[in-house]
Amino acid sequence: MNIKLRLIVMIFFQFFIWGSWLLTIGAYWFQTLPVIYPATDPVTHASVWTNSAFGALFSTMGIASLFAPSLLGIIADRWINAEKLYGICHILGGAVLFALPMVKDPTVMFWVLLLNMIFYMPTLSLSITVAYTALKNRGANVVIDYPPIRVFGTVGFIVALWTVSLLGIETSAGQFYVASAASLFLGLYAFTLPKCPPLLSLKQNKSLMDALGLTSFSLFKDRKMAVFFIFCLLLGAALQLTNAYGDTFLHDFGKVEKYQHLTAVKYPAIIMSISQISETLFILAIPFFLRRFGIKYVMFFSMVAWVLRFGLFAYGNPGDGLWMIILSCIVYGMAFDFFNISGSLFVETQSDPAIRASAQGLFMMMTNGFGAVIGSLVSGLVIQKYFTYEDGEKNWFGIWIAFAGYALVIATLFLFVFKHKHDPDTIKNIHKEPLLATE
Repeated sequence: MNIKLRLIVMIFFQFFIWGSWLLTIGAYWFQTLPVIYPATDPVTHASVWTNSAFGALFSTMGIASLFAPSLLGIIADRWINAEKLYGICHILGGAVLFALPMVKDPTVMFWVLLLNMIFYMPTLSLSITVAYTALKNRGANVVIDYPPIRVFGTVGFIVALWTVSLLGIETSAGQFYVASAASLFLGLYAFTLPKCPPLLSLKQNKSLMDALGLTSFSLFKDRKMAVFFIFCLLLGAALQLTNAYGDTFLHDFGKVEKYQHLTAVKYPAIIMSISQISETLFILAIPFFLRRFGIKYVMFFSMVAWVLRFGLFAYGNPGDGLWMIILSCIVYGMAFDFFNISGSLFVETQSDPAIRASAQGLFMMMTNGFGAVIGSLVSGLVIQKYFTYEDGEKNWFGIWIAFAGYALVIATLFLFVFKHKHDPDTIKNIHKEPLLATE
C-alpha cells in the first residue's frame, strides 16, 4: 500500500475515535445516565449526574494534556519505537473505552475517562512523529505532503459524528463501543506502520528539563510573551465549551413539542459536524488574513468569532432559528483555527530557535492543558449554581450569553493590552513552513 494512503488510514481513525464520543458524551451524561443509573446524593437527594461533575469529567482531556504527551514523548525518544508505543496506547485506550459504559458512579467515571485520556492524548503527537518520519525516510516534502494527509483527520471526525448520529446512539453507550472498536483496530494497524525507532544518539545530551519543555517557561520573562500566554489560558478555557454542551443543548429541544420531530433535534451530531467542515475551509483562508491583517488581528477576529459562536447559540433554535445554529457552526471554523494556528505561528516567530519545540508545547499546555481544565471545572460549577433550575433543567439562553460575555471581555482586553506590530515580511517567510503541523 502507498505510504501516503497508509498514513491517511492512520490519521482518519486517529480522529474518528475522538469524534465518536467527544461531542456526544454530554448527551449521554445528561440525557441517559440519570435514567439508567438514577443515583441521588444522600444529603440533598439531587441527582449525582450534575453539571459540576460533568465539568470535572470533561476536564480530563486538559489534565492528561499537562503531562502525558511529554512523558510518552520521552519514552519514544529514548526507548521504544514511536509506532509501537502509538499502537500500545490505542489498544489500552480501546479497552478502557469498552469498560466505560459499565461505570455507575460519576467519580469512578472521572478516573476511568482520565485513564483513557492519558492513553489517547499522547497519540496526537505520536501520530505526527510517525507520519513525519515515514515521509522523510522516503524523501517526501512534509511541507507539501503532510497537510493533505492531516485533512483526513477532520474527515474522520466528521464521519464519526455522522456514524453515531445515524445509528441513533448519540445518547447511548453505543458511542463508546464504536470508539473502542476503532481504537483497537488502529492499535493493531499501528504495528504495520513504517519503523520509527528512538533517536537516542541525537537526544542523549538533552536534559530532562529540555525533554519536558520546562526551559520554555523562560519566555514569561518577556512581557509580550507573558501577556500572550495569559490570554492563551483565558481563551483556552472557552475552546471546548461548545464541544462539551452543544450536543446536549440541541437534544434538550426534544422536550419541547414543536421541536421534537425536527432534523436538528433528531441528529444533533450531524448539525454539530458543520463546525468541523468549516474548519477545513477556514484553514485555507488563514494565509490571506495573516498577510492582510497580521497575527494580532487574526487572533482578535478569532475571539470575536467566539462571541458570535456563543451568542448565536443563545438566540437560535431548531425551528425558525436553525439558521443561527448553522451560522454558529460555520463561525466555529474561524474561532478555533484562527486562534490555534495564528497563535502557534506567533510562538514560532517570537521564540529562540533552540526552544521553539518547547515553546509550542507551552502554547498547547496553556490552551489545551491549563485553559481546558479551568474552563471545564469553572463552567460546570457556574452552570450548576446559576443556570440550573430546581428540576434539573438548564437555562441555555443564560448559559450561552454568559459564555459570549466572557469571550467579549477577553477580546476587548486583548485588543488593548496585547502589543504587537504587524510585519508582512515575517508572515511571508513563515508560510514556507507547514501550518497544520503546528496545530
